[in-house]
Amino acid sequence: MAVKKQMSQEAFEKLEKELKYLVTVKRAEVAQKLKEARSFGDLSENAEYDEAKNEQAILEAQISEMQYTLDNAEIVSDENISVDEIGMSSVMKIRRVGSDKIETFTIVASNQVNVKEGKISDESPLGKSALKKKVGDKFIVNAPIGDMEYEVIEISK
Repeated sequence: MAVKKQMSQEAFEKLEKELKYLVTVKRAEVAQKLKEARSFGDLSENAEYDEAKNEQAILEAQISEMQYTLDNAEIVSDENISVDEIGMSSVMKIRRVGSDKIETFTIVASNQVNVKEGKISDESPLGKSALKKKVGDKFIVNAPIGDMEYEVIEISK
């Protein structure tokens, strides 16, 4: 049985839109590249054809993965986002212990990550370590530079 992946309605709709683009536009573009590459003759020594086939395989894998994600998505509505503990779609303000700098992150599904916007995955080391924590809780993140301790300052939607 597939595991349900939680995501916001906004994330679901964005993924749906991206999937539609890949299926309707990108698939046609790749098919056209294949058609053109075939016209160059001998397929056994045709680098363009090999490249187009590879691009097609990658595209089909992306489409398949997105479809699977959408088929197994569980929409988390705004009213179900907890402000008592960190979960999917929570906005958390955290402070590294020993520092005064407060950082703000939103917990999102792995396909919605955008570090510049402060959106981190629930599967990332920081995201995974923060899940289920409450304001005032401290938690350890195992990072390549070593263990880092954080404190939850605030949780919001």
